[in-house]
This record gives sequence, C-alpha cells and structure tokens, in this order.
Amino acid sequence: MNSNRFAGKSRILILFLLDLLVAAVIAAVFLYHHKENVKVLTNDQLWSFLGLILACVFVSRLLFRVYSQVWRYANSAVFLLISLADFIGGIVFIAIDRAFLPAHLPFHIAVSIISVSLLASLAMRFLYQFWRKKSADLAHERSAVPVEKPNKINVAIVGAGEMGVFLAQELLMNRNSRYHPLYLIDNDPRKIGTSIEGVKVIGPDSKVVPAINKLPIQEIIIALPKMDVTQREKLFKQYMKTGVKVMVYDYPVERLSQDQGKRMVRDINIEDLLFREPISLKDKDAQKFYQGKTILVTGAGGSIGSELSRQLAQFNPKQLILLDVYENGVYDLGQELKRRLGDSLNMHTVIASVCDQMRITEVFERFRPQVVFHAAAHKHVPLMEDNCGEAVHNNVFGTYYTAMAAEKYGTQRFVLISTDKAVNPTNIMGATKRMCEMVVQSRTGSGTQFAAVRFGNVLGSNGSVVPLFRKQIEEGGPVTITDRRIIRYFMTIPEASQLVLRTGTRAEKSEVYVLDMGKPIKIYDLAKKLISLSGFIPDQDIKIKEIGLRPGEKLYEELLVRVEECRRTEDERIFIERGQAPSREEVDRMLRALRQALDMRADDSLIKELMMRVVPTYRDAVEVNINAAQSREIKMAEAVDIAEPLGIAI
Repeated sequence: MNSNRFAGKSRILILFLLDLLVAAVIAAVFLYHHKENVKVLTNDQLWSFLGLILACVFVSRLLFRVYSQVWRYANSAVFLLISLADFIGGIVFIAIDRAFLPAHLPFHIAVSIISVSLLASLAMRFLYQFWRKKSADLAHERSAVPVEKPNKINVAIVGAGEMGVFLAQELLMNRNSRYHPLYLIDNDPRKIGTSIEGVKVIGPDSKVVPAINKLPIQEIIIALPKMDVTQREKLFKQYMKTGVKVMVYDYPVERLSQDQGKRMVRDINIEDLLFREPISLKDKDAQKFYQGKTILVTGAGGSIGSELSRQLAQFNPKQLILLDVYENGVYDLGQELKRRLGDSLNMHTVIASVCDQMRITEVFERFRPQVVFHAAAHKHVPLMEDNCGEAVHNNVFGTYYTAMAAEKYGTQRFVLISTDKAVNPTNIMGATKRMCEMVVQSRTGSGTQFAAVRFGNVLGSNGSVVPLFRKQIEEGGPVTITDRRIIRYFMTIPEASQLVLRTGTRAEKSEVYVLDMGKPIKIYDLAKKLISLSGFIPDQDIKIKEIGLRPGEKLYEELLVRVEECRRTEDERIFIERGQAPSREEVDRMLRALRQALDMRADDSLIKELMMRVVPTYRDAVEVNINAAQSREIKMAEAVDIAEPLGIAI
C-alpha cells in the first residue's frame, strides 16, 4: 500500500515539474522577446515577472486540485478545470502587477504567456491519452480474437450508445472491476466494425445472437436506457435463449419505478420480466399527508408491512410504531431504519399479537395512532386449510380488535391490507380476508375513516412462489408447480406498498380499493423464466414437476377490476368496488357466531361450513376448478399463449 501511495505521489510530482518547466521556458521566451523589442525591462524585472506569473498560475492549479486528477481518464470537465485555474491565476497576476510592481508587464504579453502555457499543458495530456488509446487499439488489432483479461469475467455489452460506452469506460478504468468488456453489440451499421475505447463493435442482433456461444465471453450486459415494454421483452427473450448469463445495467430493482439512484450492473430479476411499465402511484401529497403524524403498522416485520414502514419512515412522521408478534423480522427492520435514518426517526417497536385484545388496547392507549396500516395476517393458503380456527382467530378477530381500538382512541385513518383471494374465495384464508373487508365496510358511520386495499400476489414476498422456486433451483430441482394451467396476477412489493400509501391519503366511506394489475401470468411460465434467469435450460437442466392442486387452491384468481363491478378513481389504475356494504349489526351477528364456534373448539369442517354461511361468495374449490376453462381469466391467459408465437400484441 505504501509503495502504491509513493508511486502515485511521484507521478503527480513529475507531472507538476514537467508543466512548470514547459511554462518557464514559454514565459522566458516571451519575456526575452519583449525585452529585445522594447529594451525597457531590466533583467531583475524579467526574473520578477517570470517568478510571479509562474507562482500565480501554479498556486491556482494546486488550489483547484488539478494535479489530483488521473489524466489517463480525464474528460472535458477536467480540462475545463485546469483552464479555469489558469484563468484565475492570470487575473491574480495582473492584479498584483498593476497594484504593487513599479513596472508593468503589457497585458497582451501576460495573456500570451498564460494562454500558450495552458495550451502546452493540455497538448501534453491529449497526446498522452491519444498514445494510450492507440496502444490499446493496436494491441486489439494484432490479436485474432480480443484480448482476454485473466481473473475477470469477459462480457459483451448490448448497446453502443452513450450508456453502453459509459459502462465500457467505467469497467476499463476500474482495475477492481470483475468485468472486462470485449465487445459492444449494436444494430447501427455506422458503428458496426469500429472500435470504441478499444472495444470492438459488432452486430446486428440477428447475426450476433446465433453465434454468441462462439465468442470468448461469459456474460452479456444489456445497457439500453428507456426501452419500452415491447422492446425490452423482445430483447430479453432474444438473449436469454442463448444460454449465456444475461445481466442488466440499471437501477437496483427496488428503485425501478422511481428512476433514481446510481445505475449498477445487476442480475435480471423476475420483476423485470413482468414486461409492463412499473406502476408508480406516488403523488406529491402523500409525504405532506403522513408528515408529522403518529402511524402504526401491524405485521411490520412482513413483506408488505416492512416496505410500508420503509417508505413511511422517509415521510418524517411524528412517530412510527412497528408492531409484530414475530420479533426477528421487526427487529431486523428496526435496525435497518436506525442505520439509514438514525435519530431523525422517532420509532417504537412493539411485540404484540393483534389477537390479544387487551394488549392491542394498551398499545392504542399509549401511542394514540392517527393512521393505522393493518398488515398482520395469516396468508398461507394450504396451512390455513388445516388450521381454520387459527385463520379465523388471527385474521378476522385480529382485524376486529384492531378496528375497535382504532375507533375507541380516535384514529383518523384505518387501512386494511387485503388480497385478490378475497374475491369469490375458495379457501379459508381468502374467506377470512373477505370477512375482514366486511368488518371494514360495515363501519360507515364511524369517526375513523376505514378502507381496504385489495391486490394480487406480491413477487418475492415471504412464502410466495418466487423464493420457493429459487430455493428449488439452487438445490438442482425439480421446480414444483401444482398445475401447468394455474394463473395468477402479480405486482412488486414497492408497487403494492405505494398503492396502500396512496389509498391511505384518500380513505373514506369504508370503501374497498382494487388495482388494475394487467394480464395474468401462468405459474408455469414464471417457473421457466426463473430457471432461465439462473442460467439453466427449463425441462433440461432443471425439471418442472406438477404435483397437483392443493386443498382450497383454484386454477385462477379472478379479475380484480371488472368494469361492471367497479368505478374508476382519478388514478387510472385504482378502482373502487361497487356493491352494498353489510351493516354493522349484521357483521357483529356473524362475528358472534364465529366467536362461539371458536370457543367451542369446533373442527375445521364446521368452521368452513359456518364461513360459507357468513361469506356468501365462499365456494368449494373443486366445483370452481371444474368450470375453470370457461372463466374470463383462463381465456385471457390462453389468448396470450396463442398470440406470443405469432408475434401478436395483446
């Protein structure tokens, strides 16, 4: 380390002395020529002018840290910096000359000395850069194949535009980079066959893709900004079929919908393969609404609860209360927020179960939250089919107790996190979430504004198919799916959280808000994409195995947004479900029946039968799946399957 530091300082010193020598020679020539023509200045005056002008210019360069730049990679901004430093140095010299020296150096001579010295310094640097680039080009041309770098991953960058070239420069400049660019791939015929930064440009895609496995590269990096959905889908599919690992130069996946932060080379995530524009539901009023409020998030350690808490923490709330019964998840979240925000966030972590009515009452009495996001729930469909009593106890009565406490202690807004499985449910989990919505809908006359937010499957959330598939791929397969025909709607965790926050600013009249989530996706297709992303060939390297539908599982989740059943808000993707809300008396009567069944320790079959009575839309999964082929959702998925090979846009 010390030898490297010494070598760096010695290079700075050499460059400084070289610049000083060249500038001294140029100044001496101009001053000597001026003395011979005018014969007024003495030798002492000449030496004074020489020393002063060099001192002013080079002190200015040091103050502007000109010599701390790495000139091998200098760009226009760095050259502008040295020009500015010399300009300031010249102004200082002229000011000192006119104010303190008995004899004055003519203005045009001073300007000439400084200008020519600057041009000489710049010329040396340009020549050095040209020599380095020419040497790299010659080395590249001498080789039959591009020069490969040992201990580095050789990559081809798709896109020889501004972003692709910038990435190539960055990788070449950074000695510690794990990537070395061998090729730039582009479709522009004016670029193909040329070299940029010593990297050969090849193309077009139609010729490169079939021969990609013959090139000495291990990975492909896509560096194309502002691709529309159709272009991105076509490009990703094209290169992922090559069997070479595909990366992308873009923002971290959690910031894709925010368009901010530093770009980085990262894996393609399943979120990229939704092939739709990220849904951004943020508005400028959200921060203003949540700022300065006391906010409670139940289930804060879960996927949605934790992301809600992260986004709320940035809105500068008066207090943020994180409540969860499972301490590990909420502890990790609390530590993360402390690291990021420090003492600027007034945060409290509460370990409690929403099923404990007395404990929940204590929490509300202590903190008096103004806004509540109720995300605590059991959500695993197969587990809840075997634990019906616990599903009702936690989901239904946990919501009821929290809603009662919110009303009692003057909470302004209460937002329930619901699910698309509450739409015509075929399992106990979906039925309990529908019952939770009914609890919220029945509170129309309350001083607290209640709302439920309903959305589909969340990619990457705890217990979802994506983490399961990834684990199965890591273990070498097989990847298990229940049925090749099964379809679901998907959204990302940030999208789901933004929807909830947006709804929280407008929650009123005990409404159920739903999100238009676009086209359904087959779970089988999702499994194939994840296998491809991991660098394997589906059904060859990693098998996909059908294991049969689980109890309570239906082949399709129903459309959240049906024109005849929803009304549009001013947000084009947010809708409000139409329909008659149940009365509070009716819901309370249902809750008493459920409470009695739980107290009697009724078995699962009796609880399911009772839930079918209190939730009229709750139906048997087997019955629904028999008629699945006639559903609008299955027909939409089949239409996508037919259209894709034909190149038809759906």
